[in-house]
Amino acid sequence: MKLKKVILATSVLMLIAGIAGCGGKKNEEPADNKAAVQSETKETKEAEPQQEESASTLKGEPVKDNEKVPENENLLTGVADLTDGAVGKRPVAVMVNNVEAAMPQYGVAEADIIFEIPVEGDKTRFMAMYGDYTQVPQICSVRSCRAYFPAFSQGFDAFYVNWGIDDSMEDYLDALNMDQIEGITNTGGLFGRDQDRLNSGYALEHTGYFDGTRLVSYLESEGIRTDLAEDKTGPAFSFNGMEEQVKPAGSDCTTVNIDFGSQTAQFTYDAEKKVYLKKMNQNPQIDGKTGTQLAFTNVFVLETDISVRDDIGHKDVNWEGGENYTGYYVSNGGVQKIHWAKEPNNENSYLKFYDESGNELKINRGKSYIAVNYKNQVEFK
Repeated sequence: MKLKKVILATSVLMLIAGIAGCGGKKNEEPADNKAAVQSETKETKEAEPQQEESASTLKGEPVKDNEKVPENENLLTGVADLTDGAVGKRPVAVMVNNVEAAMPQYGVAEADIIFEIPVEGDKTRFMAMYGDYTQVPQICSVRSCRAYFPAFSQGFDAFYVNWGIDDSMEDYLDALNMDQIEGITNTGGLFGRDQDRLNSGYALEHTGYFDGTRLVSYLESEGIRTDLAEDKTGPAFSFNGMEEQVKPAGSDCTTVNIDFGSQTAQFTYDAEKKVYLKKMNQNPQIDGKTGTQLAFTNVFVLETDISVRDDIGHKDVNWEGGENYTGYYVSNGGVQKIHWAKEPNNENSYLKFYDESGNELKINRGKSYIAVNYKNQVEFK
């Protein structure tokens, strides 16, 4: 509430004017509200903005138009943690093996977004995304491309990193005109075999790594575009305020169980850190280099159509979604039913989330996990 400062001749008139001024305002708090009868001290005036901000957080109101978002905002997470050299630059998407025989992975704990989607035999593969292309770590084990992964990565204008491809989809991938960094043909020293893994008896396909620490020099030497496309310079998602942590408008949720077919993913809420800790097949999923369990502020489960298209077991996955496609948003101890979509036949479009009224969903700032899976194979507790 803004009050005009009125200079009065005496303290009596000052008191009368103060009372009259408060009584004449519209849309006031009720008269019995303690804040309405407190004296206008400096302490009270400083407390009012904090009370309003707290109410805004509880209601999940939109970010205030005048809120200043830092220039180094990570467009994938909404968190201000980009290095100066990464502001306005493209993110990186890396295909990562996600089977028991390849555990533990490394380099994945630093990912800002992880997509998990079924591949052959209903095992899953990760697409780990990094918003700061100058800070990509070494990542292992790197695996081959499946067409529906770049269908999502293109919406972020990301560099796409993989080792091997599904040959039957080569024409489709060429048509995407994406900047692909591929382990079989790349001669830039970005890929290699982890000798320690080889010595430990890992199968060859679980030993390939991508050295993200060399990415910047490689892109510069090749003259590859690093600036984001003009239509991708804003945040990837609609985020809540910089200091907000909003609970989704649904039920309480401290546990998520996802069944992909041949393996599972579980998430348990850590209320103190406000993140969901990931397990794979009931075992904590740990980054082999950092020793930390994968943790996410936001967990999305997007239900879609998945079918087998050949004898090898390669899959067709509907990556477009639409108003009739159900999803779930989990964050801050709650779960909310949503819908999800990309523009039809437009891989370059953003992935969007909507509430059940059709309004674009606002999400909390932080790392996100996104499962794209069969329908009706998730449980929330």
